[in-house]
Amino acid sequence: MIRKEMTLAGRTLAIETGEVARQSDGSVMVYYGDTTVLVAVNAAKTPREDIDFFPLQVEYREKHYAGGKIPGGFFKREARPSEHEVLTSRLTDRPIRPLFPKGFKNETQVIITVLSSDGENLPDVLAGVGASAALSISSIPFNGPIATVRVGRDGDEFILNPTRSQMLDSDLELIVSGNSEAVVMVEGEADELPENIILDALNFAHTHIKSLIDFQNELVAACDVTKRELNLPEENTELKTAVLDVVGEQISQIVKIEDKHERNDAKSALEADTKESLAESFPEMEKDISSIIGDEFKAGFRERILAEGVRSDGRSTTDIRPITAKPKFLPRNHGSALFTRGETQALVVTTLGSKRDEMIVDSMDEDYKKNYYLHYNFPPYCVGETGRIGFTSRREIGHGNLAQRALKPVMPDYDDFPYTIRIVSEIMESNGSSSMASVCGGSLSMMSAGVPLREHVSGIAMGLITDGKRHAILSDILGMEDHLGDMDFKVTGSSQGITAIQLDLKIEGISFELLTEALDQAKEGRMHIIGIMDEAQPEASELSEFAPRILSLQINPEKIGALIGPGGKNIKKIIEDTECEVNVDDDGTVTVAGVDAAKCNDAIELVRAITFEPEVGMEFDGTVTRLMTFGAFVEFAPGREGLVHISEMDWKRTENVEDVCKPGDPMRIKLMKIDDQGRLDFSRKALMEKPEGWTPPPPRKPRDKRDGGRKPFKKRRF
Repeated sequence: MIRKEMTLAGRTLAIETGEVARQSDGSVMVYYGDTTVLVAVNAAKTPREDIDFFPLQVEYREKHYAGGKIPGGFFKREARPSEHEVLTSRLTDRPIRPLFPKGFKNETQVIITVLSSDGENLPDVLAGVGASAALSISSIPFNGPIATVRVGRDGDEFILNPTRSQMLDSDLELIVSGNSEAVVMVEGEADELPENIILDALNFAHTHIKSLIDFQNELVAACDVTKRELNLPEENTELKTAVLDVVGEQISQIVKIEDKHERNDAKSALEADTKESLAESFPEMEKDISSIIGDEFKAGFRERILAEGVRSDGRSTTDIRPITAKPKFLPRNHGSALFTRGETQALVVTTLGSKRDEMIVDSMDEDYKKNYYLHYNFPPYCVGETGRIGFTSRREIGHGNLAQRALKPVMPDYDDFPYTIRIVSEIMESNGSSSMASVCGGSLSMMSAGVPLREHVSGIAMGLITDGKRHAILSDILGMEDHLGDMDFKVTGSSQGITAIQLDLKIEGISFELLTEALDQAKEGRMHIIGIMDEAQPEASELSEFAPRILSLQINPEKIGALIGPGGKNIKKIIEDTECEVNVDDDGTVTVAGVDAAKCNDAIELVRAITFEPEVGMEFDGTVTRLMTFGAFVEFAPGREGLVHISEMDWKRTENVEDVCKPGDPMRIKLMKIDDQGRLDFSRKALMEKPEGWTPPPPRKPRDKRDGGRKPFKKRRF
């Protein structure tokens, strides 16, 4: 067993190998505080045939036993991965995928398991470090190592790998991966921070990433690492020459076709003609012919941008596609918007709900509820194709999470707007930047629903084309520019600053000079888009007439039991009488939700009546609940009652309580006294006009003179 240790952010980071999962090609145990992560990597011995992609599978799993918990549900075992687990898998996959050799097609698995969690040291960044270390000490070819860190911010000071507690007060959260030369992946959110702070945070992260890479290199040096040989097929120069002779200058003409479908059709027709022409000379080489044409198409597409600064749809590198924004697009939804940018279109719908609609999250470390969430759907018809329907893909979860992060900083506080907010983005058309269209559409749809956002948030996807000497930063990239380019850099924000950021590279790194240029260009694009959104929906509308009305008030937590009542009697009666939903939190926050605002107000008044502190002199309209020989009990609020003594029934003598009232009768009463035990004494006659010439009636005769009116105690035999 080999163990290496270093100090990172004041805590010990340790990596061990050689004791656990020893039959894996490479495995490591990563320790940070009391959080422990196991990473095991393996690759098939032979490559998969007839595929044009690298079959990499990264799976991150959190075990509930790691946090000392038992999973919920009937089966009591971990089921499908949660959204957080899927997102962490993506965070690990994205930076390591470009570092495998081109042409390596052996099926490769990276399996990450959280074995122990202290609840403070977050395991997701350890997954990236562990994956890199395990791949580096394995026989799998890998151009690493890389490292991953989290950056938070306390005031003006950056925090490396902040704990869960420290993140509560941070206005920045960035997860950054990089190699010794540059940053390769970024994911995170910010509270409307300017570009220079984001760049400083990335520089801060990269400084510590380099120390983590040196640490991994020490581990690799201590292990006996032998990488497997790559047996890549040699290039068929004869076939390539024949293909280029047939194709000629046609590719350079196809890349100039601006319409996406026409361009794809022309390329498909060229491939078909080429395959037919070379069928006799090169039989059964159709896939190789398609690959050569694809490579030439990519080269021609990139060269035109680098040499002429003109993109396939005719735009310059900084141009934004035409935009239309239509808020309140659907008639009866609480809020909706149709946002179209070029050939990308998102129909985004906002639905407002009550506390009952909050999302319950059962995680390894904590259980909590979310009153704001965004779902993103990418159906096959949005790209004119057929495909499988019925499950949520990793891409949909990732894009939805990015859009959700982007809008969160401008959301109103729950105390000011006590609604659960669900946003759904349905992608109607897609040709690049559909997640950014979801951000813009989400901002518009919330304002159309009446959600008081501070201001609009827009998003833009930036691209990069570089050959090492020349480069071009592209604003608002197309799908093809994402596929054939070197970078997908998504930036969202308001006029005040950045709210979310995501960087993915297909090259091994990007310099800070290029990052600075991309962020500056992205800011110009974002502000252009916000201007269009402001024209379409300058401010939040009135709350939708179809949305529920939600009112809230704060009560003394000691009164929660009185509000609920025995067996829930009181709160159930309020719900039944007002047809409203009533919820109470442990801190005494009561929320009332219903379609009818008047009934919501009635419910609030009932809650106040049950939970308020009565004072002597207050008057109430009560209902007689039960009669006794000495008086009547009157309910003055749901579940709360007091005594009207027989002497307080009327100014004249009352011989029998039944002569004045019966159960169910209304009675106007006044509070006269609260005794030491909290019992309430009311009076009916105090609210009646005193008769002229009234004199106090004579005292009542005691029922037994020997006991001053009390019956003598009689001994009983048993």
